[in-house]
Amino acid sequence: MSVFNNISRRKFIYGCSCFGASSLLLPSCTEVALSDRQQFNILSDDFLYSKTFPAYNNFKSQTKLITGTKEYNQLIDIGFRIRDAINVYYDVNGQENPTSNFQWEFVLVDDDQTKNAWCMPGGKIAFYSGILPIAKNEDGIASIMGHEIAHAVARHSAERASRAILMDAGTYALERFVLGTNLSGYSRELYGQVRQLGLELPFSRSQESEADYLGVIFMSLAGYNVEESYKVWERMKEEGGSGPAEFWSTHPSPDNRITKLKEWIPIVRKQYPAIG
Repeated sequence: MSVFNNISRRKFIYGCSCFGASSLLLPSCTEVALSDRQQFNILSDDFLYSKTFPAYNNFKSQTKLITGTKEYNQLIDIGFRIRDAINVYYDVNGQENPTSNFQWEFVLVDDDQTKNAWCMPGGKIAFYSGILPIAKNEDGIASIMGHEIAHAVARHSAERASRAILMDAGTYALERFVLGTNLSGYSRELYGQVRQLGLELPFSRSQESEADYLGVIFMSLAGYNVEESYKVWERMKEEGGSGPAEFWSTHPSPDNRITKLKEWIPIVRKQYPAIG
């Protein structure tokens, strides 16, 4: 059983809901690679890529990018090293590779004020130069890279969109068939808050934790120092403080992430050692 199964006590409930939905939408329930978590997803990769690849190209055309520097070359090398490690892992284990249809691409954005990185579906990744001092070294970059790649491997964007569609359908059914009228005023505001705080934010934090876990696996397979995964968050905390209370945030608190990463490291090292 995967270590990630201990992250969310909602897994059993969510698994049951996924099973129920599968009677109507058989392709909608899949298993996240390496985490054994069932996810609800009604959007195909082809559909997502048709939207996100043009958006990524548009982003590049309108953004000042850094190329040809030591930092840029390091970023590219780390990205492809993790990509190759993932490919070898699935090839050696005879398993279906969740990245087989990715069109990998990495860019470095010239923006020292933005401490961020992201990955679109299909392996389209962007790092902002502002996060490099926090990454500090190639192992730190690999930690951030592994986390962003994990979002794409786990199809988190498609899952969030699928859940939003399902919740919107549930709202419509509530208004039409139960209440007989549209929610308005305070009732709609209260419903929106319950939906956000009770469903959307906890689910977003769960995805972030899953990406942390998978990211450590990917950087370990690629031979990077996994200890740097929590040290990045220690530096992030020093840079920006603890941030908002976790209950109100889309992300787990830095302290929580640091604690969980430290727990996962010895297990990941044992189960997913570096690929020669």
